[in-house]
Amino acid sequence: MAGNSFGHLFRVTTWGESHGPEIGCVVDGVPPRIPLDEADIQHWMDRRRPGQSRFTTQRGEPDRVRIVSGRFEGRTTGAPLAMIVENVDRRPKDYDDIARTYRPGHADFTYDAKYGVRDWRGGGRSSARETAMRVAAGAVARKVLGDGVAIRGAVVQIGPHAVERDGWDWNEVENNPFRCPDKAMAERWGAFLDGVRKRGSSAGAVIEVRASGAPVGLGSPVYGKLDADLAAAMMSINAVKGVEVGEGFALAAEPGETAADEMAMGEDGPRFLSNRAGGVLGGISTGQDVIVRFVVKPTSSILHERRTVDRDGNETAIRVKGRHDPCVGIRAAPVGEAMMACVLADHLLRHRAQCG
Repeated sequence: MAGNSFGHLFRVTTWGESHGPEIGCVVDGVPPRIPLDEADIQHWMDRRRPGQSRFTTQRGEPDRVRIVSGRFEGRTTGAPLAMIVENVDRRPKDYDDIARTYRPGHADFTYDAKYGVRDWRGGGRSSARETAMRVAAGAVARKVLGDGVAIRGAVVQIGPHAVERDGWDWNEVENNPFRCPDKAMAERWGAFLDGVRKRGSSAGAVIEVRASGAPVGLGSPVYGKLDADLAAAMMSINAVKGVEVGEGFALAAEPGETAADEMAMGEDGPRFLSNRAGGVLGGISTGQDVIVRFVVKPTSSILHERRTVDRDGNETAIRVKGRHDPCVGIRAAPVGEAMMACVLADHLLRHRAQCG
């Protein structure tokens, strides 16, 4: 199976299945002599960990990460950095009923059609469990980027309910179970998702990720554009069905007079008067905040009976059991942050290699 690696100079390969014994990743291209220990990574792993509220899956995974290579005496060596997380709360029997039945909205049919075999234990390789190792790799990428680059993510919409930009407060993101920057909207989401859970249904979400402090010059034309790689990175996250940079699709309604970000001279050189482009022009970072949003579809595993077919071509119906997020987008913000960090670290190393 190809396609399990991403990045160029900062290259990440993940491995493992949802209900296998372990999941892990190898990060190649990490510069040497960077201070690194498990605590640097665990902080970010804990933000993605399941079971932290009634609004996420109750699978009880501590997600304790171990560094098994690429570090010596508390610093990176430049060798491949390997990390492992044990799958503690495995319940493959929850999925016995779907061993030969395709779940609507999942990758069951496409994996089977492509490979002729699929791991039906929670989706195997296609499970969002894999994203835990992206977060581990993203923690390493943050160390490569240094303290001057701050990456933050927030959920900005659940179902039809979007945050009020006037009420945006980054400090609120860590104060509620939704990673919502709008305190009033977080309370509204709680009531909304309680209703969704009681109906045995699910809801989608929109996540916004911002990187502040990224230097000018990351990215390259024509096929190495920073925003192109960011879009690919976000689209690779499970259940993501759309990505936009800056104002994205809203720019279709803007006239040319306001769509472009005007410029003026500042004390330190040219500066931008707005950031509709999301911090990227011509595929190269402008020095402004890099802003990406992505949409996560409603969780496909729901309690309602749905029509489907089995491996033998028989029409049937399925009601999915197991432990599932009523809104998987809630835990997607740390994953989006990690993918932003990995892409920026990769482009930083590529920029240094070409331009010094």
